Amino acid sequence: MAEGGVGQWQLSRPTVSEFGLLTIAVLGVSMSAPLTALAAAPALGIAFWRNAVGAALLVPGATAQLRRQPLSRRQLALCLLSGGFLAAHFAAWLPSVTLTTVAASTALVCTTPIWTTLAARIAGHRVPGQVWIGLALGLLGVVLVTGVDVTVSTRALTGDLLALLGGILAAGYVLLGASVREQVSTAAYAAVCYSTAAVLLAAAALVTGTSLGGYAARDWLLILGITVCAQMLGHTIFNRVVSTVGPTVVGLAILLEVPGAALLAFVLIGQVPALLVVPGLVLIVGGIAVVIRSGGDRVQTGPST
Repeated sequence: MAEGGVGQWQLSRPTVSEFGLLTIAVLGVSMSAPLTALAAAPALGIAFWRNAVGAALLVPGATAQLRRQPLSRRQLALCLLSGGFLAAHFAAWLPSVTLTTVAASTALVCTTPIWTTLAARIAGHRVPGQVWIGLALGLLGVVLVTGVDVTVSTRALTGDLLALLGGILAAGYVLLGASVREQVSTAAYAAVCYSTAAVLLAAAALVTGTSLGGYAARDWLLILGITVCAQMLGHTIFNRVVSTVGPTVVGLAILLEVPGAALLAFVLIGQVPALLVVPGLVLIVGGIAVVIRSGGDRVQTGPST
């Protein structure tokens, strides 16, 4: 998942090359949910391998940085806690992809900015009036989507609620990460965070009797595709361009994952969301866009899937 940056929220015009990179990143993260829906491998297994591979790629560079600048006890504790939230996020969201539609699951998990904004308000930060409008629109969209799925099936509603929980848990991951990365490099933070998530997911798989291997060749290819597209291309590129185009542009670009994932789900698995769900999806995306655009430096984007 790609994190939105921390700091001032400016809306700058991307260059042609930056626009190209953002397009690749959006396509990358949009592949996550459809490929997960195609996989027969268990959700915990997919989540474990995503984080384990991501950690393995980051550890060499992060180790050198940590030798030069070791983490304090507080920084290490926050990194570990953030990894815990990330593991819980994946454990909640990935199963939702197979229970409800890809479009609904992606839209609901992308509500993270709503929860980070509410957390900021609870912490005493002032929230601009326009942001409250965006929050209201987003929450109305959530109610519409889940309300429609109540009439569809208990399975679909369960998927919606898990995706929503995944978005809430991602808020904890984002807020902790924002605090840590004020003093710790992204590589060092992500390496510790991903490693922690992988260990916790492996432990959860052990407790629940979930296999982390022995999958069919097709599932290994899908896991590889998810890791390359969402973890390496999506995350890496968003983190690269956020310092030049700004968190607002990245946050708005991440929202394109919702229609992108829905379109790819239609192409790859022939999945079409219920017609009555569409207005809810539009309200969620529109509301979150208002929150991101109007929130100033108090609002932070969530990770993309």
